[in-house]
Amino acid sequence: MKGSLIILGFFSLGILIGASNIVPEWMTSTDYSQYALYVLMFLVGVGIGSDDKALQAIRTMNFKILLIPITTILGTTLGIAIIIPLIKGINIKEAMAVGAGYGYYSLSSIIIKELHSEWLGVVALLSNVIREVITLLLAPIFAIYFGKIAPICSGGATSMDTTLPIISKASGKDYAIASLIHGIILTVLVPFIVSMILTL
Repeated sequence: MKGSLIILGFFSLGILIGASNIVPEWMTSTDYSQYALYVLMFLVGVGIGSDDKALQAIRTMNFKILLIPITTILGTTLGIAIIIPLIKGINIKEAMAVGAGYGYYSLSSIIIKELHSEWLGVVALLSNVIREVITLLLAPIFAIYFGKIAPICSGGATSMDTTLPIISKASGKDYAIASLIHGIILTVLVPFIVSMILTL
């Protein structure tokens, strides 16, 4: 929750500063977000590579654990297909790209901004932050009514970090490793799936 609020705070601050016309022209004449993406991808790799727990979890995982991220991907796709007729101004391809962020708002929003448009990048940012907030608030309810795996799927890529504590509390510590692996797999897949959808 704290991380989401910080991200939203920086985003809102950027809008206010940009709208105030106090930013030097050299900062607005060049699009630096592509470079930010390169740095972000590098840091993701460093984070996973330096996390002994994550590497150990990957080495010990079995085939059944792989079914969880597959379920998340299929469930997200099915959910979008059901609600897209109710949403105007966005087509199925754009909605699929936003959904393929799987909660990884910082990276998916930048990729979508670069490959599509700024407005869809903003939609991706807000949609995936909301996904994280919903998981933080409703994980215990999901575990009771939809099973222990439901909070993990709801958390998406964040199930490896920000939502892991609430998932572990709602589903039990036995599901913590599965949640960690689920988040790692989706984190790795997000840039590829989002890019693939937008370039189809």
